[in-house]
Amino acid sequence: MAMNTRKGFRFVPYEAAQISPFDKLFDIFQELITHTSGDFDEAIDWLRELDKEYELTDENYTIEHFIEDLKAKGYIREEFENGGGTGVDGEEGDGSGGDISITAKMERIIRQRALDQIFGKLKRSGAGNHKTGRSGQGDEHTGDFREYRYGDGLEHISMTESLKNAQVNHGIGSFKLSEEDLVVEDTQYKAQMSTILMIDISHSMILYGEDRITPAKKVAMALSELITTRYPKDTLDILVFGNDAWPIPIKDLPYLKVGPYHTNTVAGLQLAMDMLRRKRNTNKQIFMITDGKPSCLRLPDGTYYKNSAGLDDFIVEKCYNMARQARKLHIPITTFMIAQDPYLMQFIREFTEANKGKAFFTGLKGLGEMIFEDYESNRRKKLK
Repeated sequence: MAMNTRKGFRFVPYEAAQISPFDKLFDIFQELITHTSGDFDEAIDWLRELDKEYELTDENYTIEHFIEDLKAKGYIREEFENGGGTGVDGEEGDGSGGDISITAKMERIIRQRALDQIFGKLKRSGAGNHKTGRSGQGDEHTGDFREYRYGDGLEHISMTESLKNAQVNHGIGSFKLSEEDLVVEDTQYKAQMSTILMIDISHSMILYGEDRITPAKKVAMALSELITTRYPKDTLDILVFGNDAWPIPIKDLPYLKVGPYHTNTVAGLQLAMDMLRRKRNTNKQIFMITDGKPSCLRLPDGTYYKNSAGLDDFIVEKCYNMARQARKLHIPITTFMIAQDPYLMQFIREFTEANKGKAFFTGLKGLGEMIFEDYESNRRKKLK
């Protein structure tokens, strides 16, 4: 009997997923609010210009509808100064409108979006799943078994494997469990990492019309979201450096702006190491994102020594000394250099050699992926 083995394929018209008018505008708005450093009015002005050019809205859903939805969803708040009227949070206003700013909820959305953009290939997993090369009485099971040793905790004994040994060694007739029968499931330490992320906010980060601060800011937001959600046992601190250096909270990252500053790399490294000295974790590291040469030092009398012409030997030697000091403290420095100038690249190579750290010479594309790769590799260090 002949059998019809042919298989048919049925094609249907493809229907793209429907995106609501709000979601379409919200995706663009998130990008704009990042570029404008959290300035709502400026972001909306840009959105209106894009609407004029690309017809993003229609009479059924306008920019004004979008703003009202942002308020209703808790992404923005309106602050009144003189009373009269009611704001988003139930505050009284004068009815003429107040200053609009983004909320903590919106800040978290922006960080999550940065994480999806830069580390989108990652899947969330349990807390602290970074391994070291050292096995022992840690807190992650390896799947390997070994004989019981004096001092092993009872919680590490595998009762199933131990009972199996007892039956093999002594028979089923008379049950007996001896120390020689005990089996321990080996475990592995989960290394904890303390990371300092240094961001250059000197004027050169927006020089010549090239926006370098926004991608650097996105990386910082993505890394902060990654660590707080995927590796909650780790710590991440962020500092910025221009003429001086100072720490900033994670929630302030969307508002980060470049200033009229020179580049005081030494001040940034000093602050980073001071912050890491107070951390209890064994593993510590510094990431530094910069696009310019060190051009500034703060002298003991509080004045600044500045030189933007080439590489100043006095400033450069101070940087090398900081790199050597970090090496003595077992703190590797990974530099992400957003520049291709040969003399700057040579400086970073010598700086990296003094620290025995790492350096990446890169444009802005792929910066986040390289930071994550180095973050992962640095965490897989043996505890000492």
